[in-house]
Amino acid sequence: MIKKAINGFTTAWKGLSLTIKALFASNAKRNITPITNDNYFSQQNNTNTIQYPKQELPVPEVGRYQLDVEIDDCIVCDLCAKICPVNCIDIESIKSTEGSIGETSDGSKKLLYAAKFDIDMAKCMYCGLCTIVCPTECIVMTNQYDKTVFELKDLNYEFSDMSPEFAAEKRELLERQQAEKQAAKLAAMKAKEGGV
Repeated sequence: MIKKAINGFTTAWKGLSLTIKALFASNAKRNITPITNDNYFSQQNNTNTIQYPKQELPVPEVGRYQLDVEIDDCIVCDLCAKICPVNCIDIESIKSTEGSIGETSDGSKKLLYAAKFDIDMAKCMYCGLCTIVCPTECIVMTNQYDKTVFELKDLNYEFSDMSPEFAAEKRELLERQQAEKQAAKLAAMKAKEGGV
């Protein structure tokens, strides 16, 4: 019983001594220096926390933060949505009826329209897999890490620039073209059966 009481006082004293040490530590503000600086990690000794948002820590170039999509370079291959482990990327494509609809900045032909390209950053786990598999490198991770919002739905980013009316028109054209191809195929089969 006495051992337990002594142990309780010892652990309480350790916790209180740490609090008192932090209370009377230096009130110096942390200087913002690049992460490549030699004393970047040692400078946090005897300083308080940074005064966010007035002060911000430098962001490393290889940091993985918010996703961004250059929709003009997207060929709507759907690889990013397939590899995403948390299914935060939602893509809907419409096949072009007139063949190529343009080129990306690296010269790839675009054959699909991006009717929908949404990323739910509330689900995103910032793994960066989607940026690795993208053949045109249209999806990248930016150095923006603070996207504070009040509503969860505001973290759903829509990158498609197609209007719903234009998407409906392209869907209708594709359905009409597929129906015509199916009818021609059936007519060819009937003609072949009749000729045999």
